Amino acid sequence: MKLDRYDLKILEILSRDGRITKSKLAEAINLSVSPCWERVRRLEKAGIIEGYSAWINTDALVRRTPVWVQIELKAHNAESFQRFEALVQETPEVTECVAVGGGVDYLIKIEALSIDSYQRLIDTWLTGEAGIERYFTYIVTKAVKRPRPGLSLEDFS
Repeated sequence: MKLDRYDLKILEILSRDGRITKSKLAEAINLSVSPCWERVRRLEKAGIIEGYSAWINTDALVRRTPVWVQIELKAHNAESFQRFEALVQETPEVTECVAVGGGVDYLIKIEALSIDSYQRLIDTWLTGEAGIERYFTYIVTKAVKRPRPGLSLEDFS
């Protein structure tokens, strides 16, 4: 799908404010409401816009302890990676996981209720079928920058 400057501007605005009204969005990109909304629908249908959500301040609900973990697996084959990634997918405390190159296999962010609950989770993984060779734990002392959605037209230059 080829995107023009109007489509890119729509994506930029919606990535920052998914609750913007149709008329405000149309005004922001200098189109009338109907053509603007047709473009939004086309972007949704193409799967470029996957959905809309709210950023929830989870600290206001439940205080969690963020922990970053480096994981190295015992075996480096497709079955081991699939097994570990399935475990990560079914563990609600894992809020981010990326596979990386270099000396470790994965970087994982776990948001636990406490350090104790984090350690119990890791102990379960170590005694189970996770296939972890070694892990390194990093307790977060301060969030310097948190991810927020947002595109910029410069992203497409």
